[in-house]
Amino acid sequence: MIASYGSLAPKRYIYSEIMKVTSSRNYELGKGGYGVVFKGRLHDGRPVAVKFLHDCKGNGSEFVNEGSKRALIYEYMSNGSLDKYIYSENPKEILGWEKLYAIAIGIARGLEYLHHSCNTRIVHFDIKPQNILLDRDFSPKIADFGLAKLCHTKESKVSITGARGTIGFIAPEVHSRTFGVVSTKSDVYSYGMMLLEMVGGRRNVKSIVQNSSEKYFPDWIYDHFAEDEALQACDVTSETAEIARKVTIIGMWCIQVLPMYRPTITRVLEMFERRLDELDMPPKQNFGDLV
Repeated sequence: MIASYGSLAPKRYIYSEIMKVTSSRNYELGKGGYGVVFKGRLHDGRPVAVKFLHDCKGNGSEFVNEGSKRALIYEYMSNGSLDKYIYSENPKEILGWEKLYAIAIGIARGLEYLHHSCNTRIVHFDIKPQNILLDRDFSPKIADFGLAKLCHTKESKVSITGARGTIGFIAPEVHSRTFGVVSTKSDVYSYGMMLLEMVGGRRNVKSIVQNSSEKYFPDWIYDHFAEDEALQACDVTSETAEIARKVTIIGMWCIQVLPMYRPTITRVLEMFERRLDELDMPPKQNFGDLV
C-alpha cells in the first residue's frame, strides 16, 4: 500500500497545478471548518480530495508561497462520510450492524491516537458523522481539524474561549465550565452521541426543535433500552441485538454530563472487547436540561 504511493514526503504544488488537478474546482465534495473540498485527479489518474483553505493563520512555511492561496491534497475517500449511511432512507445505503460496529471501533482507535499517541495531544472538538470519512473498505478516518486544539501530553485540560463544535454533539463543559474542565473527554462525549446516532439513525436535536412532545433521543433510548420496541425502532434483529445493545451502553457512558464519569477513549476500546453481560447501563441523567 505504501509502495503504491511512492515517497511519504509531502509534495508541493503551485496554485495553477492545483486548479488543473481539480478541473478548476469543478466537483465540490463538501465544506468544513477550514475550507472547501473538491474532488481532483493527479497526473497518474489517482483520485484525490483537495481542500482549499480559507482564513489561514501562521507563516505558512510548509506551503508554496502564493499569497493567501493555500490548499491541501488528501487521499480520496470513495464512500463519503458516515452521515450518508446513518440518516439515509435508501436501503442500498444502509450498513449492516457488523459494519457499523467495526466503524465505531475504528473511530475510537483514531481518537485514542489523537488523545494519547501523538507527541502533542489533539482534541478534535467536532466529532460527528459528517466528519467521519470512509474509504473503499469502509475503514473510517477522522476529518476536518478546523476546530481542533493542541495540548501538552502531560496536561489533560484544554484552554478555549467560547463554545466550539456542532449542536447536538458539544459536551456540556464546552458550553459551561460549571460542568467541569474541557479535555479529551469532551471528544468522548461527542463520540458517544455519535454512537447513539448510529444506533437510532436519527438526528438527536430535531425532536426538541420540531416537536416538543417527542422525547430527546438519549432519554428515549434509555427508557426503552430493555424493550423490544427500541430494538425494532432501530432496525435491529435478534441476530444483531447484542451488538446494538453494547454500542448503546457504551454510548450512554460516553455522554455522562460530568466529564469525571465518562470513560477515556482507551477505556471505551476496552469496553468494546468485553461481553455484553459484563457491561452495566449508567444511571439515568436529565439529558433534556442540556438542550
